[in-house]
Amino acid sequence: MRRPLFAGLLSAMLWCVPMFAHAADLGAVFSTGKPGGVLPAGWQNKPVVPGKKMTSYVLVADQGTTVLQADANAAASGLVHEGDFDLGKTPIVTWRWKVAAPIPNADNHVSDREDAPARLVFFFAGQVDSLSIGDRAEMLAAGAVGEKLPYATLMYIWTNSAPPGTVIENPHTSRVQMIVVGSEVGKWENLRRNVVADFEKVFHEKPGKLTGYGILTDTDNTGATARAWYGDIRFSPEK
Repeated sequence: MRRPLFAGLLSAMLWCVPMFAHAADLGAVFSTGKPGGVLPAGWQNKPVVPGKKMTSYVLVADQGTTVLQADANAAASGLVHEGDFDLGKTPIVTWRWKVAAPIPNADNHVSDREDAPARLVFFFAGQVDSLSIGDRAEMLAAGAVGEKLPYATLMYIWTNSAPPGTVIENPHTSRVQMIVVGSEVGKWENLRRNVVADFEKVFHEKPGKLTGYGILTDTDNTGATARAWYGDIRFSPEK
């Protein structure tokens, strides 16, 4: 049986963080790096599931600006960072991305076709015991033995199979919700979302502590190749 998508990546984000992140640590500033240089501090390439091929994440030049290039070839790993900071004070996330081409046959509604060339992912803690028996059973089924899934995961995804604004429930568990925010091919898309408001919309409750966030380009289910570029990720107060 195929181990469910995101089990390893989600459990990898349950790190013990002793203090809130400093403002300088929020987000990712790829533009100050050098093409071919080291990634920003605190960012690590984590497999979706142990044993999967890893997505490549490297800094490259794009029209004079340094950006992150992601390449997946039947691969699935995320570039992730711990995220123990107060989203209540900085709920707005802005970023940009560009996708080279759609993934053939990808469909985020279907488990064995659930790939995306670009995602921005947020992991949240919460009281699992407060969930219904059905939700807890879904989480147990979605996680591998010995691995613990976050209470809730919110994803912003690129897809051309559903219009922007569509909310897609992960095929394995309702505790992972995806919002379509991009669909343009070969063009930089500038995006702005209120993470707190979006969480409340899809989970019908206030978010708990943010435990981590990251970037994910994955093609392990379809076995295809995908390339995407990510610009800086920044958090700010609501204006």
